[in-house]
Amino acid sequence: MAVSLHHLTFFFPVLCPLSPKSRYWSLRSSVSRTELHGATRKPNPRAIMAFASNKDNQEAVLQPGERLYLGMDFGTSGARYALIDKHGTIHSEGKREYPLYMNGETMDWIQSWKTTIFSLLKDVPVHFRPLVASISIDGTSATTIIVDGTTGEPLWRPFLYNESCPDALPMVKSIAPVNHTVCSGSSTLCKLVSWWNAEDSNKKSALLLHQADWLLWLLHGKLGVSDYNNALKVGYDPEVDSYPPWLLAQPYSQVLPSVTAPGTSIGFLKEDIRTQFGFREDCVVCTGTTDSIAAFLAARATHPGKAVTSLGSTLAIKLLSTKRIEDARFGVYSHRLDDKWLVGGASNTGGAVLRELFTDEQLDKLSKQINPTEASPLEYYPLKAVGERFPVADPNLAPRLHPRPESDVEYLHGILESIARIEAKAYSLLKDMGATQAEEVFTAGGGAKNEKWIKIRERVLGLPVSRAMQTEAAFGAALLALKGAQQSIN
Repeated sequence: MAVSLHHLTFFFPVLCPLSPKSRYWSLRSSVSRTELHGATRKPNPRAIMAFASNKDNQEAVLQPGERLYLGMDFGTSGARYALIDKHGTIHSEGKREYPLYMNGETMDWIQSWKTTIFSLLKDVPVHFRPLVASISIDGTSATTIIVDGTTGEPLWRPFLYNESCPDALPMVKSIAPVNHTVCSGSSTLCKLVSWWNAEDSNKKSALLLHQADWLLWLLHGKLGVSDYNNALKVGYDPEVDSYPPWLLAQPYSQVLPSVTAPGTSIGFLKEDIRTQFGFREDCVVCTGTTDSIAAFLAARATHPGKAVTSLGSTLAIKLLSTKRIEDARFGVYSHRLDDKWLVGGASNTGGAVLRELFTDEQLDKLSKQINPTEASPLEYYPLKAVGERFPVADPNLAPRLHPRPESDVEYLHGILESIARIEAKAYSLLKDMGATQAEEVFTAGGGAKNEKWIKIRERVLGLPVSRAMQTEAAFGAALLALKGAQQSIN
């Protein structure tokens, strides 16, 4: 499965007013430095370690002097890595669930993510590490971390991708263009403004980073670098490659990171990490992207009208369009991809709801009993909590998962079909707003493995639906690493 150079030139309801009890949040390390780097940490029984993933389940042969490219995906429920060569052949991949660390009564995500990234590095087979030429990472869109610009130490708990900050929305709407992407309570800018208004300490040293930016900083050590996919929801304009004047005029613009294209070389891997894990001195670290865009890159949908639906913990849609579409009323935004646009949005529905109701074994067993040619009469809106982003932006939308029939098969059928209807509504909305009409949908994420669900979606969408050649965002991140390495050489 070769990757052409054409495919590597891409440019790519929780409310969060900050409470008095958390006026200052600091990282409490619960493991030692050695444990963080995975040297003495006991194996996590819930982690799936590295494994070869070639078609014949045998390790592909590398030519003398050939290099490898490492991509890591930090999704909503866990992290993965993929190690590829220049042809796109996967030589190793693996995944980790996020370990549970608590900071009082709340999840200590910073500690969990930090532990996970070093666990993934350790999972890369030792004999492959000296061959790694470059590394890139994708993270969840609009997951925001405010850090000290000198030390990188978090000044607050992370704002997660699906958190809404309605307290900041009026101020953001007063400065941004009407229906701009940032005019949503879950946007990165709303999270920044909410923090800025609530925090009384000295803000001069503060710096905003997205999840992928912060994780990459752990590897290259240069604070303040982002990519224009992650920076979109803080207000960066990828069409003109700059922050707009209305944003730069605000006092909090001082905390914004510098922005470059996804897959751009930032610098070499830090010496201590190279020494710890056995990577080469010339291993470079490249800017990343968001998880849904990484999944799109992995699917290699290269023509307008081709779309990718990522069915992970949430449902994310990306449609390749010749026209840019932005409208915060519906949670619709566009990412740049060469001379075209990735139009879409992310819903809070998805696999996380299914995982709360069924085990993996139940999902497999019950799905086999569903007749996908028959429409379910059940009308649900599957959400884990109150609040939706796309295709309707409503922080008050309540989950609807009742009535529950006696048959678990019927119940699962109703939920799968309801998620498919949300997906269909999303594609219909994009068409009505002027985007290129969807002609074919590739599926990525864990939901891509469910053949019955694919057939249900094909019927509901009225479009050809298939599993993408590659379904993991980590593969897309690895393609970005390959792109960055090639640019470094040139």
